[in-house]
Amino acid sequence: MSDLEAQTIAFSRDTMLPSAPPPARETGAVRWVRANLLSGPLNVILTLLALWLLWTALKDILPWAWRGIWRADNVGECRTIRDQLYGPGVPAACWAVLTERWRQLVFGFYPASGIWRPPLALIVFLLAIMPVLFSGLSKRLLWLSAAAPFAMFWLVWGGSIWGPVVAALVVALGGVAFVLAERAGGRLTAILAAVIAPILFLAFLQGPIADALARAIPIALPVVRSADIGGFTLSVIIGLSGITLSLPLGVVLALARRSDMPLISKLAVAYIETIRGVPLIVWLFVAQLILNYFLPRDAAWKPDLVLRVIIMVTLFSAAYIAEVVRGGLAAVPKGQLEAADAMGLDYWQSMRLIVLPQALRISIPGIVNSFIGLFKDTTLVSIISMFDPIRIASTIRATTDWGGIYWELYVFIGLVFFVFCFSMSRYSIWLERQLERDHRR
Repeated sequence: MSDLEAQTIAFSRDTMLPSAPPPARETGAVRWVRANLLSGPLNVILTLLALWLLWTALKDILPWAWRGIWRADNVGECRTIRDQLYGPGVPAACWAVLTERWRQLVFGFYPASGIWRPPLALIVFLLAIMPVLFSGLSKRLLWLSAAAPFAMFWLVWGGSIWGPVVAALVVALGGVAFVLAERAGGRLTAILAAVIAPILFLAFLQGPIADALARAIPIALPVVRSADIGGFTLSVIIGLSGITLSLPLGVVLALARRSDMPLISKLAVAYIETIRGVPLIVWLFVAQLILNYFLPRDAAWKPDLVLRVIIMVTLFSAAYIAEVVRGGLAAVPKGQLEAADAMGLDYWQSMRLIVLPQALRISIPGIVNSFIGLFKDTTLVSIISMFDPIRIASTIRATTDWGGIYWELYVFIGLVFFVFCFSMSRYSIWLERQLERDHRR
């Protein structure tokens, strides 16, 4: 072939070269470091500055924690062991306080023979919440979600099993009354029937039925007083109860505030602004002292302090959730509601099927932020003499055995709270990504 022909004939590949792996600097951790930490002169300077600050903060904490003593009966013995191992005055954590008092930090004064009950109640809660958190699970498991609160109450507080069973029947009676009354007389009649029927059942039938069943089939657990529940068990009970109950109440309040009916709207505004305008500590004192004046004098009807705190924390959190959800409702385009009207949907159908799913998807970060704040605020119950982890730590430090302990207890409490709050935050991020992909489809 001449040089002229070689210049005029186009070259085409008749075989494909095998794919080659990318360079090492473009994959894995190396690529992430280059892209996020060393992508430019400013990033390099900020990365070095951050590493220096991190080292300055941890250079004393890490050796102190690493040299920790895990086996000792008191702080004096812990210091003696430290002096023998590392020399007098060398900083070393006395983690032995955790191995000696972990049961008190986790369960408070819960009876030792029944400490299996709160973890089992937490497992029941996690199993019950799975169908709500993950849409891929069977909806039939929602029956477990409905029964879980009554089983958890029985496991934690004990007593006859028939009390929670009859209470579950009361809730079911309210649902049946709502359905039957709605078919017969409309939604307002259904709401009244759903409220009046359970109240009448509670007033006249719950006690005799529960007592009769308890005598016929005596299934019971030892009763545990609310004063004996403390530590992280108390924080988890208050936090999870407030989170679970405040979300639906907050959604209802948000809808009420945006209602076209002036009375409903004004009442919702008054409630939300009153609750949000007063610190939670004040409301906790209300739950402890003032709420007693508005409750029946009969001890069988009067809830104890833990239940009163749960009620007040729920009402407090619901006001904040209502404002977060209201922001999500305002962000939904008005055309969505107009489209629902054009399809012939009534108000509740359009809210349930079209508007609320979009509003809640938008509100997820704010809702989870409120939940995290609520869970951390459970430590405020120490103000009203309840033995949350902070008060338990103070009680341990007040003993002669562990009088000099300080940081070890609070580091442990902080780490446990971090695990709970970080888990909620990661689930929030995962849920946002899932809903964003579903929305794009």
